[in-house]
Amino acid sequence: MRAAPNRRLLVVEDDPNIVDLIRANLLVRGFAVVVSTTGAHAVEQVESQSVDIVLLDLMLPSADGFELCKSMRERSSVGIIVVSARGGEHDKVTALNAGADDYLTKPFGIEELLARMTATLRRTRPAGESASAGPIELGPGVTLDLTARQVLRDGQPVHLTPTEYALIRELAVNRGRLLSHSTLLRRVWGPAYATETEYLRVYVRRLRAKLERDNGDPLIVTEPRAGYRLAGTRVP
Repeated sequence: MRAAPNRRLLVVEDDPNIVDLIRANLLVRGFAVVVSTTGAHAVEQVESQSVDIVLLDLMLPSADGFELCKSMRERSSVGIIVVSARGGEHDKVTALNAGADDYLTKPFGIEELLARMTATLRRTRPAGESASAGPIELGPGVTLDLTARQVLRDGQPVHLTPTEYALIRELAVNRGRLLSHSTLLRRVWGPAYATETEYLRVYVRRLRAKLERDNGDPLIVTEPRAGYRLAGTRVP
């Protein structure tokens, strides 16, 4: 993995050995590396340092990692990979619900970290859509504009994280077709995520909360033990 010269990484971590390991391996791959050992100013650094991706340790001495993740996500679409020694599903789901794009359990190898960073950057800093790509109606009053990379509800933009957008886009361009869990995970997160079904459950739930109407027909249809499909048609 060779980063573009403008890729900037924020490491929020208080273990100096881990910081040194990450810094040494990422600098030679073209990243600029910014470090916060307490998390106290991490949210401000995301904005002031024009950060592309964040590695966020949950166990910081003076900050709640989950709350810090939530604050970053509320202010920025930056890619966030939570790093933690806690490998339980509850912590992983909590981090994803707070806005994390990925969850990496310590100890980890540098190649695994690089692969996950590559996948996260692909989702959060993607290439533009074709200018000829037309809008897709997701449901009554809800439209996906592929060119603008934006979802509108009743004419108003809906704030989606990059991963949420990548998921709804994949469902939308395959509207009406059943996509299996493993297919969606591979296409949105990457080949290494094909069995991470909790990622998919969390993000489908988030999209439903943002896009579906109370007492209305579902936009995202669940096919039990099979996958998901979008009930939508292309705008004429």
